Parts: sequence; structure tokens; C-alpha cells
Amino acid sequence: MDTVSVLVRRLENYPADWPLPAYATPGAAAVDLRNAGPTILLPPLGRQLIPTGLAIALPPGTEAQIRPRSGLALQRGIGIVNTPCTIDSDYRGEIRIPLINFDREPQEIAHGERIAQLLVAPLVRLRWEPVAELPSSERGTAGFGSTGS
Repeated sequence: MDTVSVLVRRLENYPADWPLPAYATPGAAAVDLRNAGPTILLPPLGRQLIPTGLAIALPPGTEAQIRPRSGLALQRGIGIVNTPCTIDSDYRGEIRIPLINFDREPQEIAHGERIAQLLVAPLVRLRWEPVAELPSSERGTAGFGSTGS
């Protein structure tokens, strides 16, 4: 498995006694990010940008993706408004997570609570090749739901 070095800066709101995010198991694809802001109450369908207290510098040719935590989604209806969020390699600001509460009840997001996952992925650049027609495929132009349930 390849590794990549990511420069990380702990911001003022990142508690000194918190370790940096780490993989929970050897097979984990992402690290958990925490709420480095105050505890908040997210009303039903409420959205809020949650600070993580971290800023990163990714190597060129990579991106970071922010994804919801499955436990928060299933147990409490907490998701991320635009998922996956993309962090470009040239962004240097604080990583902040746009959480949304899909539950019928208000949800408390505690200071220090794990709120999202971050993974780093390699990028490829596309090069458009205009053509008069696309090659045929088994699926063709069939749209949403056309491959079954």
C-alpha cells in the first residue's frame, strides 16, 4: 500500500491534547475528523459548517475527500450537505464540514465528537476528445434505474 506525506497545521481551536487523526484499523480507508468548535444543537434539516481545527497541504496530483461517518448517518440521521466534499491540493484554509441533520429530532454535535472521514486519493486529468458519435455500449443511453434496483 502506498503512503503519501500530507503537511498538517493544528489551528488555534485544535486542542493541544488531541492526537492527529489516525486510521482506526489497518484496513481503514479514511481517518476521522472531530468537531473542534463548541457543542452545537442542529435542528431538523438544519445545516452548519463545523470546524475541525486542521489545515493541510496536499501534494500535487492528490485530493482529499470528506465523507459522512456511517454510524452518525444510520443512528442519528447526520450527513454532509455536499458529499463527498473535495479539498483541492492548493487549498490552505481550515477544513470545515457542512453537516446536515436529516432526523426529525434536534441533534447535538459535541465538541470533540467524530463528525466525518477524510481520505486522500490520486487524481487524473481529463483531456476532452470531441467526436461526432460515441462508441456503442450494452447500456447505451438508458438512464437512472435502467440497470435494475
